Amino acid sequence: MSTQDVGTREQWRAAYEKLRAEEKDLTRRGDEVTRQRQALPWVPVTKDYRFDTSTGEKTLAELFDGRSQLIIRHFMHGPNTPAGCPGCTFETDNLVGAVPHLAHHDVTFLLASRSPLPVLEEYKARFGWDIEWVSLGDNGFNEDFYDLMHIPTPRRPGNMLDQMELMALSCFARADDTVYHTYSTYDRGTEALNATWQLLDRTPTGRGTDFADWPRKRDEY
Repeated sequence: MSTQDVGTREQWRAAYEKLRAEEKDLTRRGDEVTRQRQALPWVPVTKDYRFDTSTGEKTLAELFDGRSQLIIRHFMHGPNTPAGCPGCTFETDNLVGAVPHLAHHDVTFLLASRSPLPVLEEYKARFGWDIEWVSLGDNGFNEDFYDLMHIPTPRRPGNMLDQMELMALSCFARADDTVYHTYSTYDRGTEALNATWQLLDRTPTGRGTDFADWPRKRDEY
């Protein structure tokens, strides 16, 4: 552990009061960002995406499973990451417990990847995840929602973006038989969802800077 200042309880309290004011300001700022996020315009989804699921092929609308809101966690598992992304795996370990609570708040949460469904089901069983995981195949879903967050890239044979695998999150709403895209984020935009990162940020040494050998898939430690 790195060398750190040592002081009295009174010194700690004085420093903590300054920190607490900053934390409260961050909380208020976070509330404002949440309001802005929820105020984004809804965009109708017009493309007919098809997904391979444990109960057969489904449209995007059918993935809502009767609820009005849908969160899709884009998980990197496919031709470019056939062994499954360690970071996506690490984050999913932190997310699966939220699934039943979200379901009782009118939100369906699921994973989506490019690998075939039997491969995803085997990976899910390996970690004991109780969560729906659907296969995108090559339906263009990842590419389209990547483009929404970036300048669209022209498609051409062999273009890596034609085989896009994302660490990302996309949210949708359904109203009057129309599906709307409401929000997406990717890479570090998803880390606030990971309870382990948040816990580490509150420890004396934090999350550190060397991620060459950590985090791993939990059965590989």
